Amino acid sequence: MNQQLAGFAPTPVVARMENHGRTMLKVAMASGQDLFARAGSMVAYEGFVQYEPNPPAVRQIAGQWVTGEGAPIMKCSGDGLLYLADYGADVVVVNLNNDSISVNGTNLLAFDAHLQWGVERVKGLAKFAGQGLWNVTVAGTGWVALTSRGTPIVVDCGRGEDETYVDPDALVAWSPNLKVKGKRSFKASSLIGRGSGEAYQMAFSGQGIVVVQPSEDSTDRLRVRG
Repeated sequence: MNQQLAGFAPTPVVARMENHGRTMLKVAMASGQDLFARAGSMVAYEGFVQYEPNPPAVRQIAGQWVTGEGAPIMKCSGDGLLYLADYGADVVVVNLNNDSISVNGTNLLAFDAHLQWGVERVKGLAKFAGQGLWNVTVAGTGWVALTSRGTPIVVDCGRGEDETYVDPDALVAWSPNLKVKGKRSFKASSLIGRGSGEAYQMAFSGQGIVVVQPSEDSTDRLRVRG
């Protein structure tokens, strides 16, 4: 039996963050290298790892994501290996090098605690769709892990003068320097996105990338999980 399961065993540590398969994140934890992660995303750990849900340092910032008490972030600290997942979603690991990325709040899995970050509502969309879209901008040098409902595509917006249009429910992340605006159009029931009537897209222009998932999953995954 051990031989049959050997192919699923953890691999040697190569980097601070790396994939273990498509849908699991492995984080090499060490003293002084704390991590912020989605609350409830821990599936296993080795060694000594402590968790602090809704830490005071992030309560005021992250609390904007949810209504009621609690924020969807926990602080992880200690020594060992930490494994995170989000309901079987694909995990994408990004290593920032004095760079920044803007992530849809529902797609942020984990990031190094020393990185600079902030939460804001995406401008230009609420007036069209009647609802907000929260994004988290993470900047500095360190690791960030995103989730995607399926294998994402990365669109380079700098290849032409045309704007890139994305369904808000399929949006994962984008370069913060891109210009963003909302666009409203009328469509048949099954041509663009889900449902019928008016369609709302986000238009990106400028130099940068947009990460899009092959799913229009608007399920609220920001609720704190026990």
